Amino acid sequence: MRVLNPIQIAQRLELLTEVGVALGNPDTGYVLDRILHVARNMTGADGGTLYLPNADRTSLRFHISINETLGLYQGGASGREIGMEAVPLYDAAGAPNVSAVAAYAAHSGRSVNIADVYQDGVFNFSGMRSFDAAYGYHSQSFLTVPMKDHHGTLVGVLQLINARPAGRGTIGAFSATDQRFIEALASQASVAITNQQLVRQLEELLEGLIDLINIGIDEKSPHTGRHCQLVPKLTMMLAEAVHQTSDGPLAGFHLSDADRKELWLASLLHDCGKITTPVHVVDKATKLETIVDRIGLIDTRFEVLLRDAEIAALRARCEAGADHAAVEAEHARERAALLDERAFLRRANIGVENMPEADQERVRRIARRRWRGPDGVESDFLDDDEVLNLTIRFGTLTAAERKTINNHIDVSVRMLESLPWPEHLRNVPEYAGGHHERMDGKGYPRGLTGEQMSVPARVMAIADIFEALTARDRPYKKGKLLSESLHILGKMACNGHVDPDLFDIFVRSKIYLTFAHENMDQRQIDSVDESTIPGYRP
Repeated sequence: MRVLNPIQIAQRLELLTEVGVALGNPDTGYVLDRILHVARNMTGADGGTLYLPNADRTSLRFHISINETLGLYQGGASGREIGMEAVPLYDAAGAPNVSAVAAYAAHSGRSVNIADVYQDGVFNFSGMRSFDAAYGYHSQSFLTVPMKDHHGTLVGVLQLINARPAGRGTIGAFSATDQRFIEALASQASVAITNQQLVRQLEELLEGLIDLINIGIDEKSPHTGRHCQLVPKLTMMLAEAVHQTSDGPLAGFHLSDADRKELWLASLLHDCGKITTPVHVVDKATKLETIVDRIGLIDTRFEVLLRDAEIAALRARCEAGADHAAVEAEHARERAALLDERAFLRRANIGVENMPEADQERVRRIARRRWRGPDGVESDFLDDDEVLNLTIRFGTLTAAERKTINNHIDVSVRMLESLPWPEHLRNVPEYAGGHHERMDGKGYPRGLTGEQMSVPARVMAIADIFEALTARDRPYKKGKLLSESLHILGKMACNGHVDPDLFDIFVRSKIYLTFAHENMDQRQIDSVDESTIPGYRP
């Protein structure tokens, strides 16, 4: 056995320390490169190969291949493709492949140390012989070490070629000491790489769970589902524009890759509480809509009144001495009044931005009409709930329904704050839960002021409002024109609703225009005169 002197031992320990530091790097590709380079330096190997199992774990693919004598460096950080075929782990019959030394090490979990492959009669080295012939090289000593994690799962296979002991120009065998050092290196690296893979898998699982929530919201309401896709997109567009800003109040705001990931996840989850909101409230297209639009029930009552009016007219005509012309005139007047009231209630059922008080009072007058239902009981034409809904002044939601809608943000906050977020994602609840707050403190759920809100939360507030204004797929409204949406958002910047500095960047960076061309109906994209936008100075 070749005995290492104190200097050599110190050098190897230094190399192990180097790779230990490298294992903390989140870039798995960089870590794998360092493992192979350190292994070669530690043993004086002329060449080395790092194999990784393919996705279905049926073969070992060449991930990195290095040969110093031939000047070859393929795969890994080199960016050069490795043209060699993968090593199958199983034969055609499905039995483990034990003829290839790398496959044998992978299956057995044992290292294989061969002093001279041309003298070995155990393994099939036909591929190596072809390589030697093609490149005029001579392979001799091989050290093949499996890399397995703490569960015994194969991570990869490390193979070193042609040991060149320090101070000797000739090729020799890898010593038992070499083997133990490389096995220690492989074990240490396997655990670190597995940890990195687990972190990535957990991140993918988290994103998958977020997608799961959004799929649930989308299935309840495709309109809200599109909102959950577009708000993150617009949020990141504006955040990047703020990141690029070099002057003004927001010049000090910068995003790292970790910050971007945190904001992206928060924007995906900003409406997660809507999974609990009743769909007939979320998608309430008309004032009387619940599970169905109750205007149909009112139409039926009008048909009953029209029928009653016609029956009364016929009976009046049958009375002795009846004035048929007067009866017909009265019937026509009553019929016209009923049809006009029916048409009015149909119009009133459609949400408007400001229902006149006179129209609300007319609804109440119609409600006091009397009609007899199928049970023969006479009652008011409209019940209290129908009157309440038909006299909604703005939109289609009652105060109670609007409270139900607004409650989604409370639910979102409770859901998000209940999760054990890691340190690098600790701001997700604050970002996602703040998009309905206002700069003047009149927002909800916590009534925060602009000074109490983070920049990302204020960014998301603008993205949420602008997407809602321009959305063309809402059942209760049409998507507004681009110029109209900017005018409304500009007013909000002036009256303390949204951050005026962020709104300035939103307009100045033309974020609105990029978003419009990518996501809005072309018929909504009209000409915008930025000089007329409230709160903006070109």
